Amino acid sequence: MQQKFYLIILLLTIVQVSYAGNPDRQGEAGATQLLLNPWARSAGLSTMTTANIAGVEALRLNVAGLVRSPSRTQIMGGHARYFEGTDISMNAIGIAQKVGANGAFGVSLMTLDFGDIPITTEDFPEGTGATFSPRYFNMAISYAHEFENKVSVGLSVRIVSEGLADVTANGIGIDAGVQYVTGDNDEFKFGISLRNVGTPMKYSGDGLTQSLQSPNPDVDGELSFFTRANQFDMPSVLNIGASYDIIINPKNRVTLVGNFTSNTFYEDQIGAGVEYVFNDVFMLRGGYKYELDTDEEVEASVYNGLSLGASVQVPFNKEKGSNFGIDYAYRHTNVWSGTHNITIRFDL
Repeated sequence: MQQKFYLIILLLTIVQVSYAGNPDRQGEAGATQLLLNPWARSAGLSTMTTANIAGVEALRLNVAGLVRSPSRTQIMGGHARYFEGTDISMNAIGIAQKVGANGAFGVSLMTLDFGDIPITTEDFPEGTGATFSPRYFNMAISYAHEFENKVSVGLSVRIVSEGLADVTANGIGIDAGVQYVTGDNDEFKFGISLRNVGTPMKYSGDGLTQSLQSPNPDVDGELSFFTRANQFDMPSVLNIGASYDIIINPKNRVTLVGNFTSNTFYEDQIGAGVEYVFNDVFMLRGGYKYELDTDEEVEASVYNGLSLGASVQVPFNKEKGSNFGIDYAYRHTNVWSGTHNITIRFDL
């Protein structure tokens, strides 16, 4: 029992030392792709399932839940129409594999597709006829371990890359998390995760060069100048959450979730949600996230409000406990027409 609490105290100490937000730096972070959630089940609860998230989805919020996957092997694919009306989409794939009695490995990959953007210049403001598309990519390799079926801890190493054909920025980030489960039926869960603590990133490449008139008046011609780009930090996030399962009968369950998010470069957020599960086949969920300390001069985050979701999963091998599931989520946004997520899931 003491070992469980030592692990929690250790993570809290790491969080206290490593996480130091500065309100004056709001909006200065880069690699904000790391804040996006391509998975529908957790998105339906506004990504507030820090305490009870499990399997592949845990790699996006709290890696400690990786080992709590409902099956030996879980494979997921996700697609999201990000900010409906902007033609931006998210695509993700991930796998969780339990190893031994208490461990699990996981790998996830997420990309952003911006479509083809017309190239415009001063001479051709309506477009040159050519197009470009930014490349945003991140991949996580993760491991989680469970102690005595009560405490699980996990760690992810994430490779981050973004840019254009001639300008790129790369970095490496680390996520860490812990989950604690208690109660006669494991109905109460508590979780903490620290995400996106990594190396500073900086854009570089031939695209930062430009031809300008020589500053020497005796030289008639242009010279190539290289523009130095400032480095930027990843958007570190601390999540603290709890959940409680209300088991009505063997076929009906209601789960309540609550979450606090502390953002290094943005305002903090709190929120709560509820999920109803019927016979582990049909699920409905909804959540609401509220941003703290907003005022008229600082616009609230895009995701600041209602989220809804539903899931259907059916067994295709009852003897092995294998399932196939489809998850859907809608998140309200302050601008555009919201974000739609859909995920397919195989539990093998």
